[in-house]
Amino acid sequence: MQDFTPSLSRRKLLKYGAIALGTSIVTACNGNPTATNSSPSPNGSLDRVTYGTNWYAQAEHGGFYQAVATGIYRDHGLDVTIRMGGPQVNGTQLLMGGAVDFFMGYGSDALKAIQENIPKVTVAAIFQKDPQVLIAHPDVGVSSLEDLRGKPILVSAAANTTYWPFLQAEFGFTDDQKRPYNFNLGPFLADKGVAQQGYLSSEPYKIQKEAGFEPVVILLADQGYTPYSTTIETRQEVVANNPDLVQRFVDASIKGWYSYLDNPEPGNQLIKQDNPEMTDDVLANGLAKLKEYGIVLSGEAQSQGIGAMTDERWQSFFDIMAQAGVLPQNLDYRQAYTLQFVNKGVDYYKS
Repeated sequence: MQDFTPSLSRRKLLKYGAIALGTSIVTACNGNPTATNSSPSPNGSLDRVTYGTNWYAQAEHGGFYQAVATGIYRDHGLDVTIRMGGPQVNGTQLLMGGAVDFFMGYGSDALKAIQENIPKVTVAAIFQKDPQVLIAHPDVGVSSLEDLRGKPILVSAAANTTYWPFLQAEFGFTDDQKRPYNFNLGPFLADKGVAQQGYLSSEPYKIQKEAGFEPVVILLADQGYTPYSTTIETRQEVVANNPDLVQRFVDASIKGWYSYLDNPEPGNQLIKQDNPEMTDDVLANGLAKLKEYGIVLSGEAQSQGIGAMTDERWQSFFDIMAQAGVLPQNLDYRQAYTLQFVNKGVDYYKS
C-alpha cells in the first residue's frame, strides 16, 4: 500500500482550506463517454463553473466527480471544472479572488470567516457529520471520550480552534494532555497509552492494514461536535447576482452524490485519474465508512435530501463554539449560510 494516508490526514491541520493551483483538473466537457446530453442554461449555453476541493481526490469527494463523469452537471447547463486540492494555497483566498466559483468548505471556517468580515456563504452541506475522529489502542480500557480524559493525545495545531475547545468544555479535557501530531503513525503505534486524532477513513484503515489491528475509533460528530462538513461555499455576491447558477450547481452536486452512493465506479475512474495514488481498496473503504457512519445520509438529509441544513443546527454549533470561547457571543453567525438552495426533499433530487 502506498504511503499517502498521512498526507490525507493533513486536511485537519489545514482546516479544510487548501487547494493547489496547477494540480490535476477534471472538467464536465472532457468527452467522457458516460456523459448524457446537456440541457442549456437560460442563455442557451453551458455556464462555466470551477469547484475547488479541499484535498487530493478521494471517495469523500466522489459525488462531485460523479456529476462530471455521468453528465449530471451538463444536464443542468454547467461546464464544471474540478480543481483538486493540495497544501499550497488557501482555498478561501482562491474563492474570494475569483480563481474558483465554489469551494469545499467546513462549518467552523464559515463562522470564522464572518468574524473576519470575509463575504463568503455556505449554500449546502454534503456531510451531515464531520469525519474527525480520535483513535486509541484496543484493550487498554478506552471505549469513550470520558475514558480519554487525562490521557496523552496527539493533535494538530488546528485542533486548538476547532474540536479541542469542545472537548475541554464538554468532556473535561485539559491542555496538558496535548502532544504534537506530526502526521506519522509511529508515536501512536509505539505507545499503547497514547491516543491520536484522525480522519474516519484514513488513519484507522492505515493502522489496520499496516499494523494488523483495528483501533478504537470515536467519531466526534456522534459525541456532540456538530459542524457541517464538505460544504459548498461561494461568494455572497454570487448568491445575490446569480442565484439560478448557484441552485443548478447545488442541485447537480447533490444528484451526483446520490448517484455515487448507488454506483461509484464512474466517479472513481475520474478520482483515480486526478489522484493515481488512490487505490480501489482505499476508495471502497472510504465509501463504506461514509455509509456506515451516516456521514452523508443522516439527520435532516434523510428526509430533506443530501446537502440539507437547518437554522437550529447552525445555531447549536455556534453556541458550542461561542461557549468554548472560540467565537464571540455577539457574532451574527447567520451570515455564514443560507437555506434557500437546499432542503428540497429526497424526491426532488431523485426525480
